[in-house]
Amino acid sequence: MPRARTLLPFLLLVMVGGLFIGYVTRPGEWYAALAKPAFNPPNAVFAPVWTLLYILIAIAGARTYQRAASSMAMRAWWLQLVLNFLWSPIFFVAHQISLAFVVILALLATIFAFIRGCWDTDRPAALLFVPYAAWVAFAALLNGSIMVLN
Repeated sequence: MPRARTLLPFLLLVMVGGLFIGYVTRPGEWYAALAKPAFNPPNAVFAPVWTLLYILIAIAGARTYQRAASSMAMRAWWLQLVLNFLWSPIFFVAHQISLAFVVILALLATIFAFIRGCWDTDRPAALLFVPYAAWVAFAALLNGSIMVLN
């Protein structure tokens, strides 16, 4: 587990950033009016899932930063965070479903790059990203389905 002085800034960055993005890009009438696939979860599922994932993302980032701050894995960590924070404004504010789909696929690839970059040197950090990869893969399927249906 990373030391508190390293973990705290990562938790603050990821949690505050995620909460801010979630607050300013809340789904509204536009999203409610979209045709969605049958497997679309209720809106209430997203906040608890993302809260847990953001904690895991922060811990993995802090671990990687402590071990290898300038590594490829750390660069992938930063890139995934940027892509993660970009997706909601593109989808919910700009209403660019196709562009959001491209972003989420890039996000998924970056998550896999992080996992691969940590796998041999910090397996716990890599494993912390596995639920994130699973959720983003599901979200990509959802985004792609909404794109096709609309």
